[in-house]
Amino acid sequence: MSEQTSTSKSPSHYVYHIREIKGQKGIWSRVGAAWAQKDGKGFNIQLDSVPLDGRLTLRVPSDIKE
Repeated sequence: MSEQTSTSKSPSHYVYHIREIKGQKGIWSRVGAAWAQKDGKGFNIQLDSVPLDGRLTLRVPSDIKE
C-alpha cells in the first residue's frame, strides 16, 4: 500500500473546532490543517489539539478571516 501525499506545502483546508453554547453563536477555534491527497479521494489532517466536545469542520483558508 502506497501512501498518498500532497504536493503543496500550504494546506488546502484548515480544521476548526466549533463549540456550541446554548443561546449563543458557536465559538470557532483553529486546531489544525488538512492537505488534499494526490488522488483527490481524501485528506491528510494534522491536528494541533484534540477537542473533547463540539465538532470539527474543514474550511478552505480564504473562507474565514482570523
